[in-house]
Amino acid sequence: MADTLSLHTKVGTVNTSPASVLSIRNFRLLWIGEGISLIGDQFYLIALPWVVLLMTGNAFAVGTILATAGIPRALFMLLGGAITDRFTPRKVMIISNLARMILTGVLAVLVFTNLIQTWMLYAFALIFGLADAFFFPAQTSIVPQLVSKGQLQAGNAMIQGTATLSVFIGPVLAGAMISRLDSGTTYSTLGIALAFAIDSLSFLVSISMLSLMKMEHMLASVERAGEGVLAAVREGLLYVWKDATLKIVFSLVAGINILIVGPVFVGIPVIAKIRFTEGAAAYGMIMSAFGGGSLLGIVLGGILPKPTSKRLGTVLLSVMSMMGIGLVVIGIAPSILIAGIASFVMGAANGYNNITLITWLQNRISPDLTGRIMSLIIFASVGLNPVSTALAGALIGLNATLLMISAGSLMTIFTLSAAFSSAVRNLGME
Repeated sequence: MADTLSLHTKVGTVNTSPASVLSIRNFRLLWIGEGISLIGDQFYLIALPWVVLLMTGNAFAVGTILATAGIPRALFMLLGGAITDRFTPRKVMIISNLARMILTGVLAVLVFTNLIQTWMLYAFALIFGLADAFFFPAQTSIVPQLVSKGQLQAGNAMIQGTATLSVFIGPVLAGAMISRLDSGTTYSTLGIALAFAIDSLSFLVSISMLSLMKMEHMLASVERAGEGVLAAVREGLLYVWKDATLKIVFSLVAGINILIVGPVFVGIPVIAKIRFTEGAAAYGMIMSAFGGGSLLGIVLGGILPKPTSKRLGTVLLSVMSMMGIGLVVIGIAPSILIAGIASFVMGAANGYNNITLITWLQNRISPDLTGRIMSLIIFASVGLNPVSTALAGALIGLNATLLMISAGSLMTIFTLSAAFSSAVRNLGME
């Protein structure tokens, strides 16, 4: 590792500011490529539920298509991590991006020519989710290969901050474009098709930036001698199972995931369509507000004094309860302004908690288990997405407002109750 790190900085002269990592050529290429690709992803995430609603008028279809993408993403996430260990993260990212570029390009053509059918959307979602399962572990593994250990936090902050900024910028651009191009009385899918095409081109940019990296001096990924993939996964699972505090954290992540993800990704587009005349533009603005709030939350997580160890758990869960309250407000919001403010608050709570919780995890777990435990927390975050989106899609047909209020209320009760439990009060203690 010393040889790799010496390529970037001399010992004792490490600049740990977020902007400093941009002086590293390989990291700068990663940041540019992924930043553009992340904005493209937001066009896809706005266009997909909108085209489903346009074709079917069925919120349940939105939920099940999103769930279809989530199933392979969850099932193959750990396998994606194992494949990344056997090949370089860059190669896995390039192949995954190539597959997703082709998928979104074909989807754009089918939508533009009005040849798209509902069953095709399910097929595309399934393959797209499978490609994601290999991309995400590779993406989280590549940064430590590009920066020094002292700059790792700065590198991660740059990537996460850029991802959050894309959620702020992308949805409003996509929503406005779709609304402008596809508005009127005639059936038009030009804006939706263009949104998918933009995502496809963004993957091409990412592939180009990854291909320009000079990796010949970087250390290759190594495989633990004599240890199989299943054995490594089992070791990580046992580590979490034997740690009472980590079990609480994973349980909370799973519970919150069920209550929030589906109502946000299924409920908000439906609320925007049936309640606000701005339609897709309203959806994009609400989601952009969430992204802007998340960016603020990340900044606050970095500059505010850290909660004391005795108060860490209570602070995290109390802040998290704001997401439930925000969901209730969106469910009853009479205007885009109120819905946007609620979404902004939800995003700020999410951003602050992400920074604080990830930092706590990295400091707590054994260094030789960091990769596996972090992949498990990602798995816990996305593994229940199909369940949450499918449930939301099934229930939202009964009453969209009731779904948002019920999910948000349960989230608030769940987090506030846990915030004052003795186990959570000891969250920050070693």
